[in-house]
Amino acid sequence: MNKELVKFPFHLIVHPFNGYWDLKYDRGTKFNLMVSYAVLLLLAVTNILSAQYSGFLVNLYNPNEMNSLLEVVYVVVPVLFWCVANWSLTTLMDGEGKFVEIFTSTCYALIPLVVVNFPWIWLSNVISLQETSFYYFSNAVAVLWFLFLLFVGNMTVHQFSAGKTLGIMALTVVAMGFMAFIGLLFFSLVQQIIAFISVIYQELVMRS
Repeated sequence: MNKELVKFPFHLIVHPFNGYWDLKYDRGTKFNLMVSYAVLLLLAVTNILSAQYSGFLVNLYNPNEMNSLLEVVYVVVPVLFWCVANWSLTTLMDGEGKFVEIFTSTCYALIPLVVVNFPWIWLSNVISLQETSFYYFSNAVAVLWFLFLLFVGNMTVHQFSAGKTLGIMALTVVAMGFMAFIGLLFFSLVQQIIAFISVIYQELVMRS
């Protein structure tokens, strides 16, 4: 089981069509979720270490101002938004994927962002200015690889055609933006209500 945990994710990212088929039909939910949680954790750790230890030539963050909790949020929240939006849309469009399958296929697609970017945390400290192009090229490869895996995973999970999958993915991004807007609006409203209650409380205390 331990060897399987290590080997299958790497098999999937190299052979995505066969890998995602196995993920949907031949793998247990418990196995998939274990790997999915591990990938999310590793991606969050990779982002934290990158912000802290990447070379100054490529590091856009101030390590003294980095918040580890926010880095975790930046990983988990977009994944959850994507899964909820995708599940909501595909349920209306005869998609065959369950929420747990969308979640696991999305998490598996994130693996290249860990595999490619993690070594560059340390390599970025020994490269010259001219060699930073290799760093950015590797980042671009990781993102394109991730998007390709996300596309194949979505197509396999829902049993859609390529064109319909691209349309669903585009609509999912739009839905994510709408969800983010509603979420920000909700938190802004909550803050205003809390501030209003606080002002009333202070007025009552001062008058008494």
